[in-house]
Amino acid sequence: MTSKRAKLQEDTHFRVIRLLQENPEMSQRELAAAVGVSVGGMHYVLNALIDKGLVKLGNFTAAEDKRRYAYVLTPKGVSEKAAITRRFLIRKIEEYEALKAEIEVLTSEIDGDTEKLCGER
Repeated sequence: MTSKRAKLQEDTHFRVIRLLQENPEMSQRELAAAVGVSVGGMHYVLNALIDKGLVKLGNFTAAEDKRRYAYVLTPKGVSEKAAITRRFLIRKIEEYEALKAEIEVLTSEIDGDTEKLCGER
């Protein structure tokens, strides 16, 4: 079984890869805000994606500040995005089904409690 931390890390990688595919010019600060992690955490995530060969670093030519970079998905990154998307979707469907079952149980408990209260009057 995959650990909770590994799932969270993969979810973060998934979200970053999705954002970068659409907006390779996003800054680390913008990515961090969009994903909900610190800028330092985003730096770590981007370095991990670069080390894995999923993202490459390029100059963002339209920027006046030549220190700005574009984070471009590599062919390996595009392929991995498909695999991560599949795993993410399976995990989210399982979470949805578990939540749906819990809601049904709670709803029946509330309905049962309401019937008891109404019957006692």
